[in-house]
Amino acid sequence: MINFNGSIVSNDTSLLTQNRAFLYGDAVFETVKIVNSKILFLEDHYFRLMSSMRVIRMEIPMNFTMEYFEEQILALATAKNSATSARARITVYRNDGGYYLPKTNTVSFLINVESLDNTLYSINEGEYVVDLYTDFYVTRHLLSSIKTTNKIINITASIYADENGFDNCLLLNDGKNVIEALQGNIFVLKGNTLTTPPVSEGCLNGVMRKQILALARKMENLEVVEGVISPFDLQKSDELFITNVIKGIQPVTKYRKKEFATNFSRLLLQKLNDAAIGS
Repeated sequence: MINFNGSIVSNDTSLLTQNRAFLYGDAVFETVKIVNSKILFLEDHYFRLMSSMRVIRMEIPMNFTMEYFEEQILALATAKNSATSARARITVYRNDGGYYLPKTNTVSFLINVESLDNTLYSINEGEYVVDLYTDFYVTRHLLSSIKTTNKIINITASIYADENGFDNCLLLNDGKNVIEALQGNIFVLKGNTLTTPPVSEGCLNGVMRKQILALARKMENLEVVEGVISPFDLQKSDELFITNVIKGIQPVTKYRKKEFATNFSRLLLQKLNDAAIGS
């Protein structure tokens, strides 16, 4: 089942293939986590979605309120018996018509929901190895910071990671600086300084990124910096971790010959669970 424009219907491939999202990647999306019939960080997701629609000149319908989207997402989760713990994706796409130049800026949306095993964020034990992806680079501009369906770099990099036995790859911008991982933002800890790239470097303006920055800035004896990260900086860091709203925090254990600790990541994860879900 999917939620199509507010109605829960069976899957219809024509909805997925005969539209501008499929033809041109003319769509934006949000992925949210549902815990005990509550959408985590709902306000942040909603305002990022509205901002993304404005950036690409989509017309925002009057009924696209935060309460409306919450109702639509949770209705589908309940219908699929997934409201205890689930991931939901809402995709907003420009309606049919035109080629590169659309005939309308009105929109439709799709929602799908998948159940998750756990409510709390947790860390997968074991090795987590990453490397750089250097075949293509992310351009430093506003479109790189929003969640559009143009994700071909992430796709090709995911294939590269799979072919080479990596758990993830780190993407570089056109200045050859590290900006993010394939499925989340990147944080580097060196001594008492925690660094993540600024959005101006071309990384996604991540919702979990915002939560981690807020939590870290409340910690004593820790300097939090939004600054440029070079590949050389990775070799000098003590910890390296990836964040997104579904996983929470994923520590990296190895980058090339460098191995990392995970103590800070685990401490931060506990604070995240306490703040987002409750102890």
